[in-house]
Amino acid sequence: MKISTTPSVVVRILLWLILLLGGAWLSIANDLVAFRKLFASPLWHLFSFVLGWTVTGFAFRAAASGGRELARQGREGEIPRLETNRLVTTGIYACTRHPMLFGLTLLPLGVALLLGSPTFILVVAPLEALFILAMILTLEEREAVAKFGEAYREYRKRTPLIPRTGECWRKLFGAASEDEEK
Repeated sequence: MKISTTPSVVVRILLWLILLLGGAWLSIANDLVAFRKLFASPLWHLFSFVLGWTVTGFAFRAAASGGRELARQGREGEIPRLETNRLVTTGIYACTRHPMLFGLTLLPLGVALLLGSPTFILVVAPLEALFILAMILTLEEREAVAKFGEAYREYRKRTPLIPRTGECWRKLFGAASEDEEK
């Protein structure tokens, strides 16, 4: 099965993998020295794993919620996978401009907790989340303006990057409703 996508998407996926794997490797190497007792504790790993599973679940729910909306409304005609050619401003996209990426800012923390790495949790994951937010605010926003022009600029004025209401948070992190799945 051949999946066609743009080089930009491939580069971003590779960058995600490098960040997560590199962050894990560097953090665990540091933990074996700086946090040796905590890192060796089975109780710590049980606690952090359960919390990590939860955080990772929220990250993937947000990504899936945005992805479902884009798949339904953001694609017209034959275009590469993971690309859009229609501006979506309803559903979760009425609450936040980049729900998939916003949710995935939690992924480094989820991975850090799953690994039980104090260095990853306290240092690397927050830095990676900030890096992801910076990429959203620079690359993603610039590409959206280039693709959709004034329509995106108007959308950006009325739609926040971070959801503001409880209803929006439920849409972002909640399980899909039956209406959304149809």
